[in-house]
Amino acid sequence: MKMSLRPLVRAVIIATLVGSLGACASLSRDGSEGEVRANASKILGQPMDDSGLFTTESRQKFQEALLAQPLTVNEAVALALISNPGLQRTFADLRLTEAEVVAATRLRNPGISLARLSQGGEREIDRAISFDLIGLLTLPARGPVEKQRFESAKLDATRSILMLARDTRRAYFTAIASAQLARYAADVQDAAEAGRELARGLAQAGNISRLDAAREQAFYAEATAQRARADAEALASREQLIRLLGLADASTLKLPDTLPELPASPRALGNVEQQAMDQRMDVQMAKRNAENTARALKLSKVTRFVNVLDVGYQYNTYKEAPKQTGFDISLELPIFDFGSTRVAQAEAIYRRALAEVAETAIGARSEARESYARYRTTYDLAKHYRDEVVPLQKQISDEVLLRYNGMLISTFELLAQSREQITSTDAYLSALQDFWAADADLASVLQGSGGGDNAAMMKTGTGNAAISQ
Repeated sequence: MKMSLRPLVRAVIIATLVGSLGACASLSRDGSEGEVRANASKILGQPMDDSGLFTTESRQKFQEALLAQPLTVNEAVALALISNPGLQRTFADLRLTEAEVVAATRLRNPGISLARLSQGGEREIDRAISFDLIGLLTLPARGPVEKQRFESAKLDATRSILMLARDTRRAYFTAIASAQLARYAADVQDAAEAGRELARGLAQAGNISRLDAAREQAFYAEATAQRARADAEALASREQLIRLLGLADASTLKLPDTLPELPASPRALGNVEQQAMDQRMDVQMAKRNAENTARALKLSKVTRFVNVLDVGYQYNTYKEAPKQTGFDISLELPIFDFGSTRVAQAEAIYRRALAEVAETAIGARSEARESYARYRTTYDLAKHYRDEVVPLQKQISDEVLLRYNGMLISTFELLAQSREQITSTDAYLSALQDFWAADADLASVLQGSGGGDNAAMMKTGTGNAAISQ
């Protein structure tokens, strides 16, 4: 019994096409930006509007409403998530990835060839249409791989939102603290200037030595330099926040005059290691990458021996000859490379992905422990300055003032104690800034968007204390 090849091939192609339709992906309305923002909002615990659907006018109104009064830290984060140009670029990249994924899950366009040949009085016309059969056969396996790649891209975009929120929180507290430190530096300079002028007059009258007068002059010179540094730091911190907020007009930014007060008690977290493993985005991304690589390894084994397989249909006519029809199949023969290199590469990539999962998990647990310990240390240190150091300096200043009023001490001793009191307040402010930065970093570490620079954290008390010597 003979069976025609043409109906059999046609049946196979039709069945494969129907079975492969489910693997094809389609473009979303907004490049999954709304989904990513919703996931980030859930992790942050902060409602977010879908800025991807905002018109320019509505976004402008939203910005104006927030900037009409001094920003809170949550409002600063909301503004950054709406206006930051870098985040908009991230969503544009996500849309590009989605387009690539959708294109990869669709069949390659068929090829059509037309040839017209003549020899003497003879004429030959060749017509052919071909399509990628191996791409069709592997489409069901390739679809899930590409979809996993897009899921990883969405997790990466979510992490970008979390990192922007962390950076904005840190910049917000740093900008406020830097402005306060600049004001305290101005107070120190004013006190130093008063001491310098007094010492200059007393030295001219011969009531103090030139050495004491020179010491007051040196203190004023150092206080002037410290104020210049504090002003520069305040300006730089403010500009950093403006960049994160995506503001074109720097004058529209209004901030509170002081940092938030220290909470009554620190956050009591249970097992921070388990929270990090459950919540961190980088752990989830590493797991997804490993799963995606495993799927890709199976696909590599499927196409190990067949790499290029094209099937075509030909329809040729000659001048006076009958029509010529048939099929054209082209196959890459694995003579020199049997696909072993592709499989070896895929297996190596998979082992690397597994190692990355283990490395990420170990790092996540360690960072969670370290970050929580730093959070508690900065809280205890700020509380110590607030409850012990600052009140004690206030008490000393009151006692010194009583003695000054009783003419028991000199003006220079009163000025020196005033500087000590300012310095202790400055140290408390630095400790408070460190605490809020540690608070932002702890949340970031538990979310997997990364913490801050540890060395930059522990700088409490290094503000104007250097000039009190």
